[in-house]
Amino acid sequence: MPVVTFPVAGRDNCVVVAGIPYVYATVAGRGFVMRARCPHRGGPLHLAAPTADAVRLVCPWHEMKTSVARLRAEIPAVRVGGTVTAVFPDRPAARGTDPAAEGEAGVRREHRTLAPELAARCPL
Repeated sequence: MPVVTFPVAGRDNCVVVAGIPYVYATVAGRGFVMRARCPHRGGPLHLAAPTADAVRLVCPWHEMKTSVARLRAEIPAVRVGGTVTAVFPDRPAARGTDPAAEGEAGVRREHRTLAPELAARCPL
């Protein structure tokens, strides 16, 4: 199980583990690490908007709604200042990825723009 520390915003705010991208998001003032892909069809969940009651995220591709509580429960994480440390599950590499191109333990960092509603609002 890879344990990775990465920034909650800015450069390298997305960590890709075994071909699956994850970002730190904030909904209703509570932060968590979530998959950046919609479980429905792989849409850009990091660009999703929360529902009015902040219970679900709405995928921008197909308007599929995903439970925020379920996303919060998937990846244990602790935020300290401007970084978050998360424990990711061991999973096989996603289709179309080259594990040799990824860093140690199949982990790499990249930048993904977050929807304004998901961006960390707490001071870094």
